[in-house]
Amino acid sequence: MPLIRPSREDDLDAITRIYGHHVLTGTGTFETTPPSVAEMTARRADVLSKGLPWLVVEDGGQVLGYAYGNWFKPRPAYRFSVEDSIYMAPEATGKGLGRALLTELLAALERAGVRKVMAVIGDSANVGSIGVHEALGFERAGVIASCGWKFDRWLDIVLMQRSLGVGDSTPPEARGVQG
Repeated sequence: MPLIRPSREDDLDAITRIYGHHVLTGTGTFETTPPSVAEMTARRADVLSKGLPWLVVEDGGQVLGYAYGNWFKPRPAYRFSVEDSIYMAPEATGKGLGRALLTELLAALERAGVRKVMAVIGDSANVGSIGVHEALGFERAGVIASCGWKFDRWLDIVLMQRSLGVGDSTPPEARGVQG
């Protein structure tokens, strides 16, 4: 039975392998060189140091995907807005695990005091990522055309957004997300 849980340091080899696959074969990320385990360790530590979640989905002890939220922009005024990231192992796609993982990420972000989640999806033809975000209530905010060059072609990014909890209907509480 699949389990969604906070990531651990011993997940980083699998996380790095999953992301490396997407860097080398996909257009969901515009990175072109897979980062090392040390780099992914630093990225995870940065996210966790901000009080934000980094989750994995595992089945039978094997990590099949991961998701996290990080500040949309580094300035303090953005401290209630994050950009989500979700990547699944190729053998885990189409099984509903990404939707379950993103659902739990949104709940964890809301518990952390986040009010707005943005998805910056590489490639307007990325129907899997666009579809899972739409299924979970994200709305399209726009497309930035031809802003990335990968695999010898121009790629768009699709911007999507979703409010969490009370969204922008009330001022944020003093507690919650670290600024």
